[in-house]
Amino acid sequence: MTVTKRLSAAVVAACALSAQAAPQESLPTSGALVVVPAFGEVRHVNDQAVITLNVEEVDKDKAAAASRVNQKMKQGLEIVKQEDPQASLKTQGYYTYPVYPEEPAPVNGQLRKPRVPTAWRVGQSLQVTTTQLAGLPKTVAAAQRVMALNNLYFGLTPETTRKLDDQRIAATYANLNERINSIARAMGRKLSDAVLDTVDFEGSGNFVDRVSVTGSRVMAAPAPAYAAPEAVVEPSFEAGETTLQMRLVGKVRFK
Repeated sequence: MTVTKRLSAAVVAACALSAQAAPQESLPTSGALVVVPAFGEVRHVNDQAVITLNVEEVDKDKAAAASRVNQKMKQGLEIVKQEDPQASLKTQGYYTYPVYPEEPAPVNGQLRKPRVPTAWRVGQSLQVTTTQLAGLPKTVAAAQRVMALNNLYFGLTPETTRKLDDQRIAATYANLNERINSIARAMGRKLSDAVLDTVDFEGSGNFVDRVSVTGSRVMAAPAPAYAAPEAVVEPSFEAGETTLQMRLVGKVRFK
């Protein structure tokens, strides 16, 4: 290879290396509109419980079943009021319906005979809302002497939820600022070049409750009519915590 050819090859190689080493050009970002999602959450120990207690009786005599339900509900109300005077009580779901025996299906076009009820099922529920969580096991055990525990739910009081709303908004907005800062650096721009165009608190009223509850969920069998109520061992409850989440979408425009 001649000296001239060698020099030409060296120049070509140098140009290729120079082209590879040159910094890659970035897209212009002036006037760019960037949509940025952000998330925030706060946690708080649950400070309210909602329990549902139920009374149910079955008897051939509808009036007798209703009388026992009414008596037990009255006793249950008195017990709950005595154990937790500050609780909010609400009776609900009173029902009365017939109980029919099982009958075989008709054969050969035989008409089904009119069904005659063999008994009546009567029941009523009591909803109790309380913030006295320390005394909740004692209250429930006392009520279970005449009633059955159907449901238990832990959550936050409206007052606590309102107080946490400020923290939830602040946490979500802080996350938006962090993301905008990161995006500006990735685009090779300064944060001062960005102007927040729109903030949409999308779904701000939605939240997810995470509740941990342990303890007996067994419903006691109805006690015989007018029988002396037996003592019930206190159940074990863990109130757990609630996580309130918020999502927002911000639009940022770069100068």
